[in-house]
Amino acid sequence: MAEAKPGRLGIGVVGAGKVGAVLGAALRAAGHAVVGVSAVSAASRERAAVLLPGVPVLPVPEVVERAELVLLAVPDDALPDLVSGLAGTGAWQPGQLVVHTSGRHGTGVLAPARAKGAIPLAIHPAMTFTGMSLDLARLPDCSFGVTADRAVLPIAQALVVEMGAEPVVVEERDRPLYHAALAHASNHLVTIAAQAAQLLGAAGIERPDRLLGPLMRASLENALASGEAALTGPVARGDAGTVRVHRDALLGFEVGGGATDIRQAYEELARATAKRALARGLLKDETATTILDVLSPHRTPPAAQEDMQ
Repeated sequence: MAEAKPGRLGIGVVGAGKVGAVLGAALRAAGHAVVGVSAVSAASRERAAVLLPGVPVLPVPEVVERAELVLLAVPDDALPDLVSGLAGTGAWQPGQLVVHTSGRHGTGVLAPARAKGAIPLAIHPAMTFTGMSLDLARLPDCSFGVTADRAVLPIAQALVVEMGAEPVVVEERDRPLYHAALAHASNHLVTIAAQAAQLLGAAGIERPDRLLGPLMRASLENALASGEAALTGPVARGDAGTVRVHRDALLGFEVGGGATDIRQAYEELARATAKRALARGLLKDETATTILDVLSPHRTPPAAQEDMQ
């Protein structure tokens, strides 16, 4: 990667959400000047005041007009209309760097800005944000998915390095798959933790986090270090009876007024686990078939069978 470092830039932050305010603060700490920020909600204005003190809060067109580098930190679905709308008003300037933080999009979404002479870059932080200053300390452990034309790719990479993070090049065509992988790993982990905590609460456990914390952290570390070789639990062991008991207990929880999504999630993930364990040779065909039969959506649990008699 090129060692060249962009000069001091006037940066405009469009969107003082959890990501935009933090990255704006990181670029400011790297020596760039944040010349304006857009913030609509009260939470965004407060975040801008804390993380970007002294930076004027301005309407979006004025932020763009002032900036040599425009950082677009808005929701994925809002990005296309924002970029094209600004192009329609003549806001984009030749030679201006336009950087978005969306994981789903590459630089194609910035085509209206490119048509006006702007230079499009995509840098997506593979990290969850709180929108507080502690996020700045996490950036050195973070990677960014970077997409840009080869001629300007070193600029995008250098911006990431300046924030203390590691740039990872993602091709334009691969952005949706890249983002799906990260969303699956991060967002669904939160859902699983919440579902497990709810079940533990129903089982009378007062502090579910004390049980789940060490277990989930160790599982994640083992999975990252050893991949599917780290797989353990009743499915990997071929304990179809235990899986059956789990499924029936979750059905009882559901019938008793508990959340209706947990059993479905357990079944789908257990089926996926069984299939992957079979493919890796961790389960024999017969054992995997038995487990998948137990997890079949067409199987009627014993409790339901009794109700029908």
